[in-house]
Amino acid sequence: MREASTELLVELDAGCNVTDLLLEQHGANPAHALYRRKGPNGWVDVPAAKFLQDVSALAKGLIAGGLEPADTVAVMSATSYEWTLVDFAIWFAGGVTVPIYETSSARQVEWILRDSAARRVFVQDRPTAELVAGVVAGSPPLRDRLVNVVRMEHDGDAPNLASLAAAGAGVSDAELERHRSRAGLDDVASLVYTSGTTGNPKGCEITHGNFALVAKNIVVFLPELLLRDQARTLMFLPLAHVLARAVQVVCLAAGATLGHTPGAAQLLEDLGTFKPTFLLVVPPIFEKVRATAAHKAALAGKSRLFKAASAAAAAFSREQDRESRGQGTGPGLLLRIRHGFFDKLLYPRLRQALGGQVGYTVSGASPLSREDAHFFRGAGIPVLEGYGLTETTAHCTVNTPSHTRVGSVGIPIPGTTIRVAGDGEILVKGIGVFKGYHGNAAANAEAFVDGFFRTGDYGTLDADGFLTVTGRKKDLLVTAGGKNVAPGPLEDIIRSHQLVGHAVVVGDGKPFVSALVTLDPEGLGNWRSERGLPPLPLREATSEPSVVKAVQDAVDQANQLVSRAESIRSFAILDTEFTVESGHLTPSLKLKRAAVVQDFQAEIARLYA
Repeated sequence: MREASTELLVELDAGCNVTDLLLEQHGANPAHALYRRKGPNGWVDVPAAKFLQDVSALAKGLIAGGLEPADTVAVMSATSYEWTLVDFAIWFAGGVTVPIYETSSARQVEWILRDSAARRVFVQDRPTAELVAGVVAGSPPLRDRLVNVVRMEHDGDAPNLASLAAAGAGVSDAELERHRSRAGLDDVASLVYTSGTTGNPKGCEITHGNFALVAKNIVVFLPELLLRDQARTLMFLPLAHVLARAVQVVCLAAGATLGHTPGAAQLLEDLGTFKPTFLLVVPPIFEKVRATAAHKAALAGKSRLFKAASAAAAAFSREQDRESRGQGTGPGLLLRIRHGFFDKLLYPRLRQALGGQVGYTVSGASPLSREDAHFFRGAGIPVLEGYGLTETTAHCTVNTPSHTRVGSVGIPIPGTTIRVAGDGEILVKGIGVFKGYHGNAAANAEAFVDGFFRTGDYGTLDADGFLTVTGRKKDLLVTAGGKNVAPGPLEDIIRSHQLVGHAVVVGDGKPFVSALVTLDPEGLGNWRSERGLPPLPLREATSEPSVVKAVQDAVDQANQLVSRAESIRSFAILDTEFTVESGHLTPSLKLKRAAVVQDFQAEIARLYA
């Protein structure tokens, strides 16, 4: 059993809460732009004074409507400035925020509203309001309890943010302060529901202390990102995800300016105008940026040049990594010359795709391939990979600019201890670990051992305290021959191919390991155009010989990682995509393995026929 710890750097008074972070920023500089909103003529600053004024007005509206301290309030919307405004208004009114992904099904919405006992719901628009209304109408418990639905956009006479603020005009500042100051660090700030990769989502009780202590300590832990002049970032991850919420509170604690964009589709355009200095990114975005750059190079007849630049970037980063481990002296002269050449010729174009001013990126939500991590770091976009779960208020470990090891997920954040149990399971104790599962004593009894949260992930700790995640307990396959197979590393290699959208390794209880593979439509189109081939519908591409061979090559490359008993012997290319809408990905783009296996039983059976 191994442990690694990082000492707490900042302590807070037990009586304070997340809202005090906003009051601190306002007291320090009311004119400082805490946020930027995208308008028809570009980005507009929102000073601390304006944000506090608007938050207070909405909070008074909630109080006037009968909200009592500790009441739960749901928010169902895409990422936006209004989401943030509402979140803080709920906290100022003494309430508990319950995020709901805007892509959630009616069944998921009904479950979360019932389980959380929310009596109020903020929604982004009319269609979302209609979905919630339909859910409430079909559920007698909700019909009897739900008070109102407020739209974030102004839409006729429907209750909206403006009407809510107007309703609170008679609430005194003293009454608002009574509500705002009621909660302390140990009180629940948010009920964040797990992604629900299996079964109903569980409500994680995230406290004010979880958010505020993590935020205050991360600011000191990562000053290169957060305390530089004019630090700013653009948030595109769903704010229903705890990682996005936690980073948002970190930005507030640091005074870093935050912008919002509703999703990945608009991200690249907004990066060019917002120009963030650091960025929270999930692996699919890295993969997309790299694939797009490779495709543009191919169309320009510069594939060989791009491959050479990629190799130089990755080699440069690997030598830096070896040096940090005391195993080398860093990149040699010839590599530095080659790298310097590409740093003038090609790497700046890649950096420009992220806005041109990004100093660091933080990767989370799912594993990033080592190859991509080395490539981006070598190209001047350092990736600080971290690890965490909803139950740990996002990252409980992270690489830092001065302590980075590619392939690891870093060292414990301040105030956190990581333990690897005898069976390899990662256990966590610290400032980010949640209070427990809402109304679920059985799950809580299972979740903790000796005061540590059981993550369900396997990992290793090296002598310097860097954690490497090796797989997830419930994902581990055991073949009929008794061989344990971790699917993640195999899937990562296959998915890195330009043609592949997703790969799911199967074989639990079977005589050998197989895989289900989906094609990426954009990658397929680019791959064929680079070879002078005409477009091909997805359904036809699954059996096209050159496509099948390319996927086989990706599988062969993955098999080099493992023994023959663990290798993939057969695969099926599916004529569909795995998406959030199809129910096979979570909103944070993690694979719902159980849903895939359930929905594609016939295809799996044919692999073993």
